[in-house]
Amino acid sequence: MTFHLTKKQVEAQRMLGSGASHVMFEGGSRSGKTFSLTRATVARAVKAPGSRHAILRLRFNHIMASIVLDTFPKVMELAFPKADYHLNKTNWYARFQNDSEIWFGGLDDKERTEKILGQEHATIYLNEGSQIPYDSRNLATTRLAQRVMQKIEGVPDQLLPLREYVDCNPVSKAHWLYKLYHEHVDPEGKQLPDGGLYQYLLMNPEDNEENISPEYLQKLRGLPARLQKRFLRGEWADATPGQLFDDVTIDKWRVLDGRVPDLVRVVIGVDPSGAGDDNPDHDAIGIVVVGLGTDGNAYVLEDVTIHAGPAVWGRVVATAYDRQRADAVVGEENYGGAMVQHVIKVAKPRATYKKVHATRGKAIRAEPLSLLYDEGKIRHVGEFTELEDELTSFTNHGYIGTGSPNRADALVWAIYELFPSLAAEMKVKEKWTEASRQAGGGSGQGWMG
Repeated sequence: MTFHLTKKQVEAQRMLGSGASHVMFEGGSRSGKTFSLTRATVARAVKAPGSRHAILRLRFNHIMASIVLDTFPKVMELAFPKADYHLNKTNWYARFQNDSEIWFGGLDDKERTEKILGQEHATIYLNEGSQIPYDSRNLATTRLAQRVMQKIEGVPDQLLPLREYVDCNPVSKAHWLYKLYHEHVDPEGKQLPDGGLYQYLLMNPEDNEENISPEYLQKLRGLPARLQKRFLRGEWADATPGQLFDDVTIDKWRVLDGRVPDLVRVVIGVDPSGAGDDNPDHDAIGIVVVGLGTDGNAYVLEDVTIHAGPAVWGRVVATAYDRQRADAVVGEENYGGAMVQHVIKVAKPRATYKKVHATRGKAIRAEPLSLLYDEGKIRHVGEFTELEDELTSFTNHGYIGTGSPNRADALVWAIYELFPSLAAEMKVKEKWTEASRQAGGGSGQGWMG
């Protein structure tokens, strides 16, 4: 296969050859960012004998899936077909014939991180940098200190300049990456003394059109507006005050390889629209499947939300119940009374059904889940674009998205069922609020019952 750079990759190569010591490639999905920076890291290893380089990501299993088993071998095959290397599968580093090494690591693995960062490196490449905390980035760059000579035929030997590379799908402008590379300030707003050495390049899928399928581009163009902004156009989002859930946190704990621990319980959350027919003016029926792992974490397995009448969505729930070997269906009874239970029992007579009754707003019910997301107690197995679009539209001031967040509400019911202590805490809060109201402290509202 003949290898050649796209027009945008040529531009990227020029930036990498500039005097910038910190370079970030930002932009949409499948735009060639990771390929370009992996190729640049290999090129530095090849031309500097005995040099050491690190490609890091927040989670080790993610870098294995995205770099070690995917991008890195592609780069070697296409861009360096004659370069011989050995991949050490114990310590996970590639060693080249000139004794240079590229180490692959996840910052979530303390032992491996200490082993990698116990050495000096000439290149630190942070893959999916938006997921990496600022303190972790700073720790990694303290090891950007190896002094090694680069040897290029016909050119006098010279010191290989130290480089930090980063790639990311833009998130919020409140992120430290935006502050460093766009505003040249640290997260506290202090001006960087060497801000001019921080450069960034926007790379989007349409810049890499010749290397990706038309179907994939069409899929990106069909995403909700918020996600198009991030994954198609590579634009940074304005910071949302009081946002309960954000893309960075969801991405941080996302399961990309489909591997989850054994599940001790699986429930299906259902949020009905209250409609008894498939009128297109009615809201969709939120249907989300969540499992509780032996590690104590909840895993979002499926979002099979559908816009349909009772007979159809009942079959969807029944099919998911069998497919995931679920233990229970949890449904909101506010709308339709006993209708929800009736639909489930008709579609799946032996299904265990539990009803919940909401007496407070959706955003208030969702708020306790935000801490669970922060702690990694809720993890998405794959991507659920519509569900995540709803979640990121919740703020502590209310829901700012369009329509009704039926998917998110179905998820909320499932999580409360899997974490009974969470529901118990909310009932205590409800009693406290009611007692306060009766004592003259204001009007109280129930949570659920």
